[in-house]
Amino acid sequence: MERRDFMKKFAAVSALGGLGDVVSKASELSSDVKSGKQRKAQPLAITMWDFSWLERRWPGAGYEDWDKILDELLERGYNAVRIDAYPHLVAENPAKEWTLIPVWNQQVWGSPDINKVSVQPALNTFISKCKNRKIKVALSTWYREDADNIRMKIGSPQKMADNWLKTLDTISKDGLIDNIMYVDLCNEWPGDLWAPFFKNDPPENTWGYWHTDKSMKWMKESIEIVRKHYPHMPLCYSFDSERVEYYSEKDLSFFDLIEHHVWMAKENNGEFSKAVGYNYDRFSPQDFKSLVAKGETNYRQKPQYWQKLLTDKIKLLAENAQKAKLPLITTECWGVIDYKDWPLLNWDWVKQLCEIGTLTAADTGQWIAIATSNFCGPQFAGMWRDIKWHRNLTDRIKAAKINDAVLNDVRCQLFF
Repeated sequence: MERRDFMKKFAAVSALGGLGDVVSKASELSSDVKSGKQRKAQPLAITMWDFSWLERRWPGAGYEDWDKILDELLERGYNAVRIDAYPHLVAENPAKEWTLIPVWNQQVWGSPDINKVSVQPALNTFISKCKNRKIKVALSTWYREDADNIRMKIGSPQKMADNWLKTLDTISKDGLIDNIMYVDLCNEWPGDLWAPFFKNDPPENTWGYWHTDKSMKWMKESIEIVRKHYPHMPLCYSFDSERVEYYSEKDLSFFDLIEHHVWMAKENNGEFSKAVGYNYDRFSPQDFKSLVAKGETNYRQKPQYWQKLLTDKIKLLAENAQKAKLPLITTECWGVIDYKDWPLLNWDWVKQLCEIGTLTAADTGQWIAIATSNFCGPQFAGMWRDIKWHRNLTDRIKAAKINDAVLNDVRCQLFF
């Protein structure tokens, strides 16, 4: 059964009830997929181009020529990319030129200063170029701040869902919806950098506190609205919480996948970052000075210890995703969270951690898409230029086996 035919039948049964009903009522539709094409499915090698794909287009910023960098992405073996769709801006006015405020000027994702962008038709042009190369596109959003702070209009899950529906409609109109791999309704929900419009209960529960009653209600309502109109589209919110046991303790049956971001530097309540003196300052160079002074030195003193922190968390994450009966995707990972090309910053130790994380995730069989790091973009020259390193890892990702329990779940068939 081809994916498109399965989508039509899946959409038909979805009208009969919620996702739980859909899964049970659609199970008979998947038998031929399970026995054929689906059982041959292998993980996708995915990268994150966040809001850089649109904002870093000044000369030398890395994304000026989409044809060139997408060809380079293929050369490195990747076949999926996760980007910001700016749904709040598209819903307000898709073709307007928006003035964006920098979220940082030390990190090199996006723009370090005020910038101007128009989301459409650029978004569809980019997706079309990906489709021509058989590169799947995952949509997310960091709810970038513009001069009018349009994102603060998102006062309800209904408004968030409506923004996404309007955005997906603009993509569907151009016949590109089949190339969308999944939709992550908010990056690292409910972090206040990306979702300042949401006030949790209690309000100080921001980063990692997706599991509160108020947050769960918001996520469920917004996903159900989008699913009603796009029943074939895998939906989720992405998280970066350290405690992954919540995946098996909370009811996420309304999700189609878990998109979890995991880094060694965050483990043990940020043990590595504290040892280095890295405090995630977005507008001061001091944290990168600390990385220069202490980052690699701390790692080299006890590499097995830091590696085990990472691999233990990956295995624990896989175990809890398996209990939740949800496939995993990770697009931001595995060693340090922030890095860049800079005097005295060596990429070798970072790549070593990323290789260990990538292969450990691939070996679990729980991931259906795996990134090699969150530095896999042309603005990270020290990482990007090592084609052999990328190709070795993407070959390993795409050769990995996905567990039968994952493949046999009807939700997984939305991805392949």
